[in-house]
Amino acid sequence: MTVPETMRAVRVTRHGGPEVLERARLPLPAPRQGEVLVRVAAAALNNTDLWTREGAYGRPADPRALSGWRGPVDFPRVQGADVAGRITAVGTGTPGNLLGRRVVIDPAIYDGTGPDAHPVGLMGSERDGGYAEYVTAPAERVHDMTASPLTDDQLAALPTAYGTALGMIERGRLREGETALVTGASGGVGIALTQIARARGARVIAVSSGPKADAVRAAGAHEVIDRTRDLTGQLRAAAPGGIDIALDVVAGGLVADGLPLLREGGRWVVAGALGGYDLTFDVRRLYLRNTRLIGSSMHTPAHFGLLMDLARRGDIRPPIAAVFPLEEAARAQEELARRHHIGKIVLRPGS
Repeated sequence: MTVPETMRAVRVTRHGGPEVLERARLPLPAPRQGEVLVRVAAAALNNTDLWTREGAYGRPADPRALSGWRGPVDFPRVQGADVAGRITAVGTGTPGNLLGRRVVIDPAIYDGTGPDAHPVGLMGSERDGGYAEYVTAPAERVHDMTASPLTDDQLAALPTAYGTALGMIERGRLREGETALVTGASGGVGIALTQIARARGARVIAVSSGPKADAVRAAGAHEVIDRTRDLTGQLRAAAPGGIDIALDVVAGGLVADGLPLLREGGRWVVAGALGGYDLTFDVRRLYLRNTRLIGSSMHTPAHFGLLMDLARRGDIRPPIAAVFPLEEAARAQEELARRHHIGKIVLRPGS
């Protein structure tokens, strides 16, 4: 298969607003030993794209410091963690039978080689990502989705949002028949949590704004409560017996208010801080009822494999909110930041 010598890309040049995204013509990346070259069919946007561009992650010693996901960003950087496409070239030591395969890339950079390794970096942050016509990836991190009934846009929507959701559900050990609270339910991770928790046989109580309630119900929520009203009062009415597990991407004051609503042995799993990261809660609510507060960052290789199995069977179908050509990446990020949409926003480099 013939590939060009250069490619179109959009990269971030420094921390700042959408204006720091620049269009560029770059040399085609060459796959190194053990890597593959993927022609990008679709690249989905995530909040991590916004926060990496803004430098909003902070550092352990200085929560307000400009920083990427795991520290300083090596600018310029091609963003984009979520990629679906086809393998067009392979590096030395990589099986040639991968050529032409339709794949999804696991974007995580792990701290080890085992199935339970932790993510310590991310494509689009610690290495170049999918805001481009081509991207390289380790061969062991590409998953063959040739037989999946999902579209390229839907496949690209999976890695970060659905991987994060499945990581939360696996780490929280959600069981069939349990009552699960999902916060931020109309966002990418929230929709994924709702779909997967429902598929696991949980009773799902979702928190969203009124205008988006119907879409959240369509994703599988049994009940939707309005985040603009008395949340704890609504939760007590919706789950008078308490909550088994909270799948939370909002945090903030909701953690302190919600911990007392957990049943004996309940779990509160946090994978985001849209509502604030600096909070205070009564620690007695943890130990007196044997509850657990669990931090969850993305997924493990084992979690990602489970996610790809779901996608091959078509058991999950991410909703797509909008599609933009690659050159309009800045406008796409602006649309993402407005949070008026439901589902994923996708870039198509071929458009």
